[in-house]
Amino acid sequence: MSSQDSEGQQCPLAVGVETSQSASDGETDCEVITVTIGATVPTGFENTAAEEVQEKIGADATISKDRGRIYFQITTDKLSQVHHLRSVDNLFVVVEEYDNYQFKDSKEETLEDLQKLASKLPWTNALKVWKLNTSLKKKRGPHRRPQGPKGKGRRGRDFRDRGKAKKDDVETDTMETVTAEIEKLQLEPTTGQGVGEAGSPDLENSPLGEQQEVEGQEPVPKVLKFRVTCSRAGDKHSFSSNEAARDFGGAVQDFFLWKADMTKFDIEVLLNIHNVEVVIGIALTEESLHRRNITHFGPTTLRSTLCYGMLRLSKPQASDVILDPMCGTGAIPLEGAIEWQQAFYLAGDNNDMAVSRTVNNICHIQKKRLDKSSTPGLPIDTVQWDLCHLPMRTSSVDIIITDMPFGKRMGSRKNNWDLYPPCLREMARVSRPGSGKAVILTQDKKCFQKAISRMGGLWRKHHTVWVNVGGLHAGVFLLKRTAGIFGQTPEDVREPLEEQPGKEKPAEEREKEVK
Repeated sequence: MSSQDSEGQQCPLAVGVETSQSASDGETDCEVITVTIGATVPTGFENTAAEEVQEKIGADATISKDRGRIYFQITTDKLSQVHHLRSVDNLFVVVEEYDNYQFKDSKEETLEDLQKLASKLPWTNALKVWKLNTSLKKKRGPHRRPQGPKGKGRRGRDFRDRGKAKKDDVETDTMETVTAEIEKLQLEPTTGQGVGEAGSPDLENSPLGEQQEVEGQEPVPKVLKFRVTCSRAGDKHSFSSNEAARDFGGAVQDFFLWKADMTKFDIEVLLNIHNVEVVIGIALTEESLHRRNITHFGPTTLRSTLCYGMLRLSKPQASDVILDPMCGTGAIPLEGAIEWQQAFYLAGDNNDMAVSRTVNNICHIQKKRLDKSSTPGLPIDTVQWDLCHLPMRTSSVDIIITDMPFGKRMGSRKNNWDLYPPCLREMARVSRPGSGKAVILTQDKKCFQKAISRMGGLWRKHHTVWVNVGGLHAGVFLLKRTAGIFGQTPEDVREPLEEQPGKEKPAEEREKEVK
């Protein structure tokens, strides 16, 4: 989509920036800008996020080649709606994007191109969106500021003084600097670069026109603090993400004369590189939106955005009874009770601490709703129970959604061979024959597939979504309950012990076989 012109210069993708104004008495009342918004989403649920964007905002989303990202265009009057999307983790406004960026062969030439790129980008509209977004955040209330990686970004160093990083296929580095000279510098770009040059904003009408008043002096524009975060994926680059962030960040610093700060920044500039795709953006979220529900975390708490994707996969209907038999912190049923309030949710676990965390998280959401003068009640209840002997009537549940133990942080792979078969059998018992569904997340795919293959008369695997959970390749399995009556199918028997890896038969059974 991007190419080079006759002089060999990069021709960027059209960002689709348009403006429309409504005037009264010859003066502009408001300005609406059309910009491209980028969003990071749980890997594997890009299509789900695109569907939500279409439904709630009416925009067509494009899925990036780099998994876990989508892009869509909005007008700025819909910016607040974007923050209410349930499937996105982080948001940013696109400054510019290149679908086929032509990297030079040598590292030095490539880094020099990145330095030159900073002064050529159309920053103005993206910075206006950033300022509007900042005002919206102030209305919503204070947000926690994300903390940078430990041991990185000490004061007194310049972008170009950073040490070399390891060159990996996939890297993410955040660079920052504060020097003695830029303490005195102001907001405007370097001398000789006005509004008509390289898309730089003019100071008088700058979207960042917050000013600091000093008694007896003219108001002085506030000097903004920033950081640059570079994400790089691909094995054909001659540079590391550290080097790209260092040189690009240094050029941004020289262009705007901003301060830079790792933790107390005002603006986060994003440089995303995926093979030959390059996207430059400005972050619109300080912390991931997936932290919206949970205040009491467990060892394996799921992101709320991933929970939303699992719930949407099950397509909840009004009056459905939805069960999470291994609720942990209650992330799945809590997300469902907020978004699909016409259903009823049961959250249970055999661990008393897990049940306590779930109750505390529910109380936290109820208090937030009460403070906002919303109806505090949620269609959810919490129970402590034995997973393999649920206190539920047979054929009483419409949907089961749960995160089963991976055998990594909780339990073990060996224990999973004992847990999965009876667990799936009990789920089949309480599910409605013919219409019941189950959405199961697990990283222990071998054990799960084996257990399901022995229950062909109770469950049928309908669809699988492959996701990344904390760096682990896991699967979200959509199962459909067959019309088979529990207890009457040939598959509804316990798995022979000799089929379970690493498990010996009891001595009594071995004696019977000998006889």
